[in-house]
Amino acid sequence: MFAVEIYAAVRQFVLVQGNSRREAARVFGVSRDTIAKMCAYSAPPGYRRSRPPTRPKLDPFVPIIDAILAADKDAPRKQRHTARRIFERLRDEHGFTGGITIVTDYVREARQRTAEKFVPLRHSPGHAQVDFGEAIGVIGGVRRKLHVFFMSLPHSDAWFMKAYPAETTEAFLDGHVSAFEFFGGVPQSILYDNTKLAVAKICGDGTRNRTQAFTGVISHYLFRDRFGRPGKGNDKGKVEGLVKNGRRRFLTPVPVAASFDGVNARLEASCLKDQDRKAGNADRTIGERLLDDLTAFRALPAAPFEPCEAKAVRVTSTSLVRYRRNDYSVPTTHGLRSVIVKGFVDEVVILSGTEEIARHPRSYERGAFVFDPLHYLALLEQKPGALDQAAPLQGWNLPEQFDHLRRLMEQRMGNRGKREFIQVLRLMEVFEQDLVAGAVSQAIRLGTISFDAVKQLAVARIERRPPRLDLDAYPHLPRATVQTTRAASYAALVERSTA
Repeated sequence: MFAVEIYAAVRQFVLVQGNSRREAARVFGVSRDTIAKMCAYSAPPGYRRSRPPTRPKLDPFVPIIDAILAADKDAPRKQRHTARRIFERLRDEHGFTGGITIVTDYVREARQRTAEKFVPLRHSPGHAQVDFGEAIGVIGGVRRKLHVFFMSLPHSDAWFMKAYPAETTEAFLDGHVSAFEFFGGVPQSILYDNTKLAVAKICGDGTRNRTQAFTGVISHYLFRDRFGRPGKGNDKGKVEGLVKNGRRRFLTPVPVAASFDGVNARLEASCLKDQDRKAGNADRTIGERLLDDLTAFRALPAAPFEPCEAKAVRVTSTSLVRYRRNDYSVPTTHGLRSVIVKGFVDEVVILSGTEEIARHPRSYERGAFVFDPLHYLALLEQKPGALDQAAPLQGWNLPEQFDHLRRLMEQRMGNRGKREFIQVLRLMEVFEQDLVAGAVSQAIRLGTISFDAVKQLAVARIERRPPRLDLDAYPHLPRATVQTTRAASYAALVERSTA
């Protein structure tokens, strides 16, 4: 191949000085075809094939390779063919006799040829992206999976993270409410993947039918929802990158906390601290650029959104309602009625009409029974024989004086004592447990072993006055003997004191 200097000399000789190509061939000692090429190109163009090379061993199998690569696009990413696996299939299933190198070269070229290309994006202020990610944490001494809600603001690179026990509708809603409160405003639009938490159905024309819960949060905060292409996580690359980097930066090492509140307090502090750094080639910090986002945000509504999933259910004959494969108790007076269950991230609230009739800690187990013993006491008062076998009362840790009171009542009143003990327990439907426990201890100390006495003692504690008990109603109360002082007894007392 001739050097660039020869190209320049020949082109100068022919194109500038006006000499013929024949003369140039004689002067420079090269063929006229070479002189023609030098006149056509300012630098050596390199070797160029007139037609693609033939691959007699591979070409008959190229359609098979292309079909395998096309099918891989719909396969799970971790179960797609490697070049070696394609070679093995060609050899074992189709009788290919060539080597692995030619197969590897073709697969590499084919993948480069069909690889997706991207357009550089510029993110204007006031928009957000949302996704969920997973991590491992130790909560309350138990190693478990954390489902982490991420919201990223692509313009400023500001972000928000919050961990949940499960990726549920109520966690999805609570993540939005918490993120909006953290930033102090509502983005103009939010980009999502096609999660079932937001999209009930993708229609043939590409439009999405939203879930009822997602429609509710949009209606409340009035932001615009946008969705990426199905299976194309790179459409929301900012938050996808945040999921990966956030897990490495802020959830490594494995977080250890007593509760999810502890983990989330740490994550929120990390969100705030990260606003002091400069991301990428930006000349301003994340916090400074966040001001541009906040200027473009909508103001928060006057009242926050209630981040819960609401369902209408029917109470069973055992006064239980089912939510997410767990059963929660309600007062027995609501048995066999229709109620509304509101599932929050950390609790379950049950309503009858507009009246709240039960509130329980949320369980993420399967097949769990979450009881409030107070819900069953009214029924047990009618069926006192079931007191010892009542499942809702199993594991109810009451102070020791309650067991003492029950033994005394049953010893002194027989079967009626068990019913009166249940009536004492029912006082906790109205009064705090500590107040009733104090009244029980006082009744035992005074020997007034009855429901009426405990009730009066509890009311006296509320009213901060001495109890007024009718002694005739309490035969076991020790009686005091009070006599009128005689003059002789008083004189004897004076003599002793002067002696």
